[in-house]
Amino acid sequence: MGGGWQRALASGFCGSGCAHARSPARLLILSGLLFASQVLSGCAVGPDFKPQAPPETSKYLSGPAADRVPGHPLVHDAEIPPQWWELFRSPALNRIVQDGIAHNADLAAAEAAVRVAQANALAQRGALFPSVTGDFESSRQKVAVDLSSPLESGANIFNLHTGQVTVSYVADVWGGTRRLVESADAQAEMRAFQREGVYLTLASNIALAAIEEGRLRGQIAATRRVMGLQSEVLKLLKRQQEQGQIALTDVAAQETAVSQTRLLLPPLERQLAQQRHLLTFLTGRLSSDAPAETFNLGSFRMPRRLPLSLPADLVRQRPDIRAAEANLRSSNAMIGVAIANRLPQISLTGNVGAAAARFAELATPGAGLWMLAGNAAQTIFDAGMLENKQVAAEEETNQALAQYRSTVLAAFQNVADVLRALQAGTRTISAATDAERSASESIALLRKQVDQGQISVPLLLAAQQAYLQTSLARLDAQASQLANTVALFQALGGGWWNRESGFARVTEAKPL
Repeated sequence: MGGGWQRALASGFCGSGCAHARSPARLLILSGLLFASQVLSGCAVGPDFKPQAPPETSKYLSGPAADRVPGHPLVHDAEIPPQWWELFRSPALNRIVQDGIAHNADLAAAEAAVRVAQANALAQRGALFPSVTGDFESSRQKVAVDLSSPLESGANIFNLHTGQVTVSYVADVWGGTRRLVESADAQAEMRAFQREGVYLTLASNIALAAIEEGRLRGQIAATRRVMGLQSEVLKLLKRQQEQGQIALTDVAAQETAVSQTRLLLPPLERQLAQQRHLLTFLTGRLSSDAPAETFNLGSFRMPRRLPLSLPADLVRQRPDIRAAEANLRSSNAMIGVAIANRLPQISLTGNVGAAAARFAELATPGAGLWMLAGNAAQTIFDAGMLENKQVAAEEETNQALAQYRSTVLAAFQNVADVLRALQAGTRTISAATDAERSASESIALLRKQVDQGQISVPLLLAAQQAYLQTSLARLDAQASQLANTVALFQALGGGWWNRESGFARVTEAKPL
């Protein structure tokens, strides 16, 4: 304990100039309480928290060479940069993610929750120290004439001035208070990791929203491109119908195809507008204040290399796993609190001061007063209340342990799902690109036949529809692969441990 508050107690209520402030009795009381606060704090009852061992596995997927993504080298045990979105090499994405981090309301709320938990943890530590209060009371009294006056003058009306300092201390003999502090610290740690989870989710959601905007813009452009081709063919067919080369039904079929393609545009435009609204929300803006950045799929690049953390490291990197571990630690500490509450409770109280009929006489030696008291209490019968509270604390710890294990399993499933999606995405992009190329060549050949008057309208309509579908499928595949890459960074924890401004740090949980 620091000497500052000890000196404050020794100086007394009336100041160091009071004669009784330096009395041996008063110093004895204060020294005794300070000594007791150290001696009576023994070991902490209840189980000490031990972090769970990571799963004994070296890979996320089953089968030989399963943790691989064709075309995108995976670097095992590579560090994940805290600004992982910069690996997509999109300056617009970098700006809008930083804008969202600076202004998002959900992230601000999570940061406030961390500060609340930290303040509560500091407040709980105050219970480890003695409580010191000072009070001064002045009164004017009258005693009955038949009773003797406490004054030497015998006056039955008099003034009484009393000033005193009271020191009280509940001895943490069994460590229940320290377990409460441990639980509060764990709650603050849990809030810090939850905040990191919000940070990671926000950055991921902004990146995904930007990629989705690029996909929608690409689909709108592809639809308009196909609609332009269809309109040109329609003009040729109308000219040939006027010349009597084809029937009117062929022209009508092409007009229907143009109208059907045009019907695809309003839903895509609506989705694009809603995506812009989502970006404004994520960056802390009103819908009327859209960000200046716009996105196309061409503005993103796949990272040259993809990091992949070792399975043993994943449990120390995922914010949700670390939050679940902190919650387990908090629940475990409450078992000790419940056990300590069943044991004898020891408290010490002492006060020193002065009382006098005149204010000026408070500093005289004869006005001094003091009291030292100790109390030990043990619950004899409570109908099983404290015992059942201990049982409840133990079962809450079992619940927190099961939730922790579920979170770990879900995290490994998450990484495995993302790796499978990346593997399938590579094959999908290749197939979609080949299909679009074939459809483009097919429609080019049919277009030449239309120019030469050799036309099969059913084949033309089918080729136009195939070209549109393959173009949209290729855009979907590219956007999905980018989104799966974002999901990989999110599944691996997002690199928060490499960020200097992060609330949380990778540290082993240690009991007090």
